[in-house]
Amino acid sequence: MTLTTCLWFDGNARAAAEFYVSIFPDSSIGNNWIAPTDTPSNEVGTEVVVDFTIFGQPFIGLNGGPMFTFSEAISFQIPCADQADIDRYWDLLTQDGGTPGRCGWLKDKFGVSWQVVSSQMEKFIGGPDPEGAKAATEAMISMEKIVLADLESAYLAAAESSNES
Repeated sequence: MTLTTCLWFDGNARAAAEFYVSIFPDSSIGNNWIAPTDTPSNEVGTEVVVDFTIFGQPFIGLNGGPMFTFSEAISFQIPCADQADIDRYWDLLTQDGGTPGRCGWLKDKFGVSWQVVSSQMEKFIGGPDPEGAKAATEAMISMEKIVLADLESAYLAAAESSNES
């Protein structure tokens, strides 16, 4: 059994699915459902549902209308291997109307929230030196896009300083 995430769009579920499939590996567009009758948000013959997969995970894009919008209360975390991955996903998801947030968060042009992060961050933010971890966390809080080298520099500088004391 697999959970499927349903994303509520205002008539642009197909465009969103095509956008995500063009960005992420192991992604595809599947079936769709056309309204056989008028619904509160769709006229007969319009596309109501688009099934798609991102990173092998199933999603449904529902053209539900303008009643509900996305918020940062739900976001998708992208597991980036390195800075090149972070840069690539950040650039693609903020293009054409996406907006950067803080600490690696952004909203794409459809309003969906993403966290563009890397497991490498744990070496600095959760590192063994408390002063280094504090400095790396403070550096991250000041960032929009995550820059791993800056996290490492902040961590190492504070760790060296605390070890000299």
